[in-house]
Amino acid sequence: MAERDIPLMTPVNLLTGFLGSGKTTLLKRLLADPALFDTAVLINEFGEVGLDHHLLERLDDTMVLLQSGCLCCTIRGDLADALRDLLSKRDRGLVPPFRRVVIESTGLADPFPVLSTIKSDPVLRHHFKVANVITTLDAVNGLRQLDVYGESVRQVAVADMIVLTKTDIADELDVLTLTEAVRRLNPDAPMMSASETLDACQLLNGIAREQTSGFYCDEPIASGNALSPHGSCIRSFVMTIDTTIDWTSFGIWLTMLLNRHGDRILRVKGILNIEGEAFPVAIHGVQYLVHVPVHMSAWPSADRRSRIVFIVDGVEPALIERSFAAFNRLGVSSPALKLAEEA
Repeated sequence: MAERDIPLMTPVNLLTGFLGSGKTTLLKRLLADPALFDTAVLINEFGEVGLDHHLLERLDDTMVLLQSGCLCCTIRGDLADALRDLLSKRDRGLVPPFRRVVIESTGLADPFPVLSTIKSDPVLRHHFKVANVITTLDAVNGLRQLDVYGESVRQVAVADMIVLTKTDIADELDVLTLTEAVRRLNPDAPMMSASETLDACQLLNGIAREQTSGFYCDEPIASGNALSPHGSCIRSFVMTIDTTIDWTSFGIWLTMLLNRHGDRILRVKGILNIEGEAFPVAIHGVQYLVHVPVHMSAWPSADRRSRIVFIVDGVEPALIERSFAAFNRLGVSSPALKLAEEA
């Protein structure tokens, strides 16, 4: 691969999921896909993945090159150090010129610190960008994990793709109940079963859907057990705006909102009817991290209202709605700024 083929911003996919949910099994399947030949994979320990039959060449004590051409590395310490080391070795021609990075996180990890590492590190943010978050969810034990463990809830809430595992041994009614619980937390992430034929490119790049908005969460729905040691109160709600939106005011409002509550706003995603624009603008953010807005080529339906889905932990929807209403009505003014700060 020629150096000019290396993307300016290398996408980073996060593979997450609770303990025993099948991340490692899914990763092994992905590593066997020729589509990952130009991918670097960061995992916690080679032994856990059982890569012996995939090994082609050991490059050093932390890196191996697989038969598929995929580069696999152990994380020994800080993730930022591992990514910077990969970047340096690629620049010096010491490793294959990978075009993507996949990170497998630990089962008890909150996904956001992994994602925020890319944005907060002064070197990484100029070379890497966050791509899809893929979450594995155990169909047998997933419902209990969502009820008890805040980490599992956050892993599902921030997911762009959800892979249900162990559906072949789970009760059909349990799978349906789990699916409904997931939809209350994350109303629009595509779900698939690990028992199906999985396409690595679809998982890493996303699946095109006819309903491009994907939003069908119409009522605030709480999730989480008050008796849980995490005390989570995760809910998803949709904010619908009938009038057009001033882009400058909206940008300032969202920045202030996430700056104040980013740790508790797990996800925000929406399509906006921006003043002066013929077609909607799609936004997507995970906690403090906001992706570059996308100018869509068409409206998904005849409905021209803006719709923003929030997934929050302990933040009252009324506070967010009140502060947005002030910005949309008053623009960038002192009263609106004060309401945003108080939200």
